[in-house]
Amino acid sequence: MKTEKVWFITGASKGMGLSLVKKLLQEGYNVAATSRESQRLIDAVGPIEGPQVLPLEVDLTSEKSIGEAFERTVAHFGKIDVLVNNAGYGIGGAVEEINQEEINDSFAINVMAVIKTMQSVMPYFRQQRSGNIINISSIAGFAPGIGWAMYAATKYAVMGLSEVMAEDVKEFGVKVTVVAPGAFRTEFLEESSLVFAENKIEGYSAIRASHEKYAAMNGTQIGNPEMLAQVLIDLAASPNPPVRLYLGSDAYRRATEKIHLLSQELESNKPISYSTDFN
Repeated sequence: MKTEKVWFITGASKGMGLSLVKKLLQEGYNVAATSRESQRLIDAVGPIEGPQVLPLEVDLTSEKSIGEAFERTVAHFGKIDVLVNNAGYGIGGAVEEINQEEINDSFAINVMAVIKTMQSVMPYFRQQRSGNIINISSIAGFAPGIGWAMYAATKYAVMGLSEVMAEDVKEFGVKVTVVAPGAFRTEFLEESSLVFAENKIEGYSAIRASHEKYAAMNGTQIGNPEMLAQVLIDLAASPNPPVRLYLGSDAYRRATEKIHLLSQELESNKPISYSTDFN
């Protein structure tokens, strides 16, 4: 099947991004795919005949590099229909362990790059009065786990940013969905991908145990990235996609538990909440 819809995907050389690129190409979509190293992306995707895929070497910390990538995409395909912000950076550690450089790196990729890509794509989407933005957050952006405070902070930011963005751009026919996956069987938990604070402070035994638990999950995660790719394709085809979508039974369970906890806390503290109003 050949389709004229054009996708722009960040962080496409591995993990969920790579699964999505391969699935899209199999189904005949046009894809602009970004990576820090274009050759790594080309090697990962494999040989593709014709102009169906545009590999882009992009520095997601650079507004100029991002803008040029969108310009090249439109010059190549004539338009953009779907933006997927998939690139991510995860770091574990206690808040006092994480240094300023590690904090900046995390927010630069997980938050600022999402903002910059949305700023770059919106002029095209407004002009054509259509488009889909799919931002990949995490279940950690709603129900975080111990030892991942900075990662959770960035993913919470993506959740809030996306929820408001969905309302802001609705009048232009642009749809925004923020996806919160659980654990998917990708390279995310491999030693080459897992990042921990360089500064280790003695005594944080619960955090170390949490990190060991996540590392031990590698290769046994319940989430299937091929199925996730299909869900994202279906999202972009839906006339009314959800603003928030939790993917994976583990994400659903953690979200349900968090909602129950929030409800309990809200009701138990209701008198205090009301006590601050003028009488």
